[in-house]
Amino acid sequence: MIRLDPATVLLGWAVGGLFFGWVTTRRREVGIGYGWTLRATYLVLAALSIAVGAILGPVPVRDIAAAGVVLASGAALVVSVVRRRAGVSGHRAERARKAARVKAMTAPTTVLAPPVVAFPTTEAAKTGGTGLIPKEFPPALDLVAPAIGVIGLVAAGLDAGGEPFLAVARTLVGAAFLGVVTDAMLLGHWYLVQPGLARGPLLEQVRLLAALWPVEVGLLLVPPGMVSVLVGTVDDGYNGLLGWFWLACALGTIALCAVTRAALKERYYSAVMAATGLLYLAIVTTFGTDLVARAVLAP
Repeated sequence: MIRLDPATVLLGWAVGGLFFGWVTTRRREVGIGYGWTLRATYLVLAALSIAVGAILGPVPVRDIAAAGVVLASGAALVVSVVRRRAGVSGHRAERARKAARVKAMTAPTTVLAPPVVAFPTTEAAKTGGTGLIPKEFPPALDLVAPAIGVIGLVAAGLDAGGEPFLAVARTLVGAAFLGVVTDAMLLGHWYLVQPGLARGPLLEQVRLLAALWPVEVGLLLVPPGMVSVLVGTVDDGYNGLLGWFWLACALGTIALCAVTRAALKERYYSAVMAATGLLYLAIVTTFGTDLVARAVLAP
């Protein structure tokens, strides 16, 4: 049995989102503003976890870890802003490749071979004329906050009661499940800001969501779990309605993953926007899968 604790849910959401944010930003393809968006968003969620925990009932280790998440993600955000002039290497390289392609296409016909343009073309371009090459934000810094947060989630899972391993596993996997679907939806919107971005990062997030789905659902089915609700041995208080609602959310989530991947196979840019809309729905079904089970199985 697990308890629906809003402070734990908020911390798990923040930890999962920060980790899968690193999964995307480590590729050095997405613009620097995407990292700013994620760090600021999940910093706020971790701070809310502390506030909610203080009101509804503190779990000391969890709340201290949440404070660590706030500080670590805030520090990473500050470092990223300070080093913003360095940009993102993969993003710069892609812009340079497109600039070279455009230059080759618009070059005079008398030119036999277009020049190869690298980015930056000169040492001065690298340094902005200062002679100093700015250091790029180190992606590994984004792992500090979720690493701290995992400690708090383990403590929260143990505090929830019931079989310890099952409670902790459900808490950690639930955090990853909520985080990856939120990051996928936010990344889909980022294509409006960076329309030339390849679809690889978004496809990666959707594949990870699909890979986590059987683990999340499997852990929630383990007795005492949603199987007990579906067969009627655990009363959900609504004559079994919540059990069937949970099942619909679980099946809807994996179906939306499949449809989103199919949409991203289309070549047109509108396919990305369609995928983003589908991920909006996936957020609803994903949260339904995790939170309805937590509510029904609460001791």
